[in-house]
Formats: sequence, structure tokens, C-alpha cells
Amino acid sequence: MELKAFILSFAGLKQGKHQFKYEVDNTFFENFGFEEFNSSSLVIDAELDKRNTIMDLFLKATGSVNLNCDVTNEPFDLDIDASMDLVIKFGDIFNDDNEDLLILSHGDYEFNIAQYVYEMLVLSIPQKRVHPGVEDGSLDSDVLDKLEELRVSMPEEKSNSNDIDPRWDALKKLKTDNNL
Repeated sequence: MELKAFILSFAGLKQGKHQFKYEVDNTFFENFGFEEFNSSSLVIDAELDKRNTIMDLFLKATGSVNLNCDVTNEPFDLDIDASMDLVIKFGDIFNDDNEDLLILSHGDYEFNIAQYVYEMLVLSIPQKRVHPGVEDGSLDSDVLDKLEELRVSMPEEKSNSNDIDPRWDALKKLKTDNNL
């Protein structure tokens, strides 16, 4: 997928809200060198609200990506539901330092939203990707069986709190003797 498809030309648009729709798959992510998804099928709805001196862009992504679990390395589908708001103003020079504000030069008539879409989607993925079957115990995996076999069990804590090391008693006696 060419990133040119994500260029929003706002010069000929009337004031008001305008809808745009994009479909994203793995070729979109490959343009950014991101290859962690086995597959992806996402729909991006963009709404541009054009006014006299400012524009608001609202991005909403829905769909799913297929990726590997960090625990078992089993592939699974992760549902994506992400959104992002961007305020667009005009100024003397282009500035995209702020993640919520884009400043375009006065002569600009279009801008590319691909980077914003990419960041919104990648940041919507949890840092630790765990297969739903691992969380609810329904996944049958050799890796999980091996992890359970190698699991270190915690030694049982002493149930009687009276079993105190006698060295502590000697130290407590020193403390109370100094207070006299």
C-alpha cells in the first residue's frame, strides 16, 4: 500500500466535517519497517473538521492484528480499537514536535496522516502480548507444560510466629538495656 493514499488534501474542501476511510494491512506497516504482525486487517475512519483558521482531525481504528504470544509464541488475533485527536493550525513554519498539535505552513494545502495512523496503531498494542488462552487456562501448549514443570515453588512460610531466631532476642535486649 502506498503511503500517498494517506495524503489529505484540504485546500478544496468546504468548511465543516469531512469523512475519509482507509484500509490497513501488513504492507502499510512494512513501509515503516515494522514486521511484528503476522497479518493485520484494520479500518481507519478519519474525520476532518475544517474551520477558518484551524482544523481538527479525529482518527478511529478498528480491526485486528495477528501476532505471537510473548509467553508461548503461539499466534493469536488481538482486537484493536484505538483513537486519536489532532489539532491542525497554520503558522510560519512546519512543526510536528507536539503529538497533539500539528502546525502547517501558511501555503500548505495537504498533509500526510500515515505517520499518525502508524503511531496510533503501534501504541495501541500492549507491551506484553499474552494469548487469551494463557490467561483463562484454555490453551494447550508444550511451552506452557514445560513452564509449569520448571516452575519454582515457594517454600512454605513458618506458621508459628514464635519461632524467632534467638540472636534477635539478644539484640532486642541490648536495645532495651540502653534505654534505662
